[in-house]
Amino acid sequence: MAAKLSGGGGGKYAIEQNSEINVTPFVDIMLVLLIIFMVAAPLATVNVEVKLPVAVAPMQANPPKPFYVSIQANSRVYIGDNEVDIDAVGTELLDLIGNKTPSDERIFIRADQTTRYGDFMQVMNSLQDSGFYSVALVGEDQSAQ
Repeated sequence: MAAKLSGGGGGKYAIEQNSEINVTPFVDIMLVLLIIFMVAAPLATVNVEVKLPVAVAPMQANPPKPFYVSIQANSRVYIGDNEVDIDAVGTELLDLIGNKTPSDERIFIRADQTTRYGDFMQVMNSLQDSGFYSVALVGEDQSAQ
């Protein structure tokens, strides 16, 4: 007695082989991910116009939810896209982080290259007075020029 393991034949245990891959679930998942990224990408950008100085340090990875403090050349200060008083930067950030510890949060400062040093130090002092000690300065990537 011999058994036929492959090939044609119409026996009672013959199974038709399908060599095609069903890509419909893959396409569905890709479309959902595309929509998610299209919606989330504009939310991760800052819309305050600041001319950044050139940085030569290598780029670092961003935290999950970064807080950007932007200082324009005309001394206007923003947290994200919202304008705040220059003396109230620290207290506004405390309201934004909620129950988290200020020393655990990293604050990114984006300052125009023509910003007055006094304005920059006023923002830094406000942050330090509120307990924010981890501050990163954002600069323009040298390769982007």
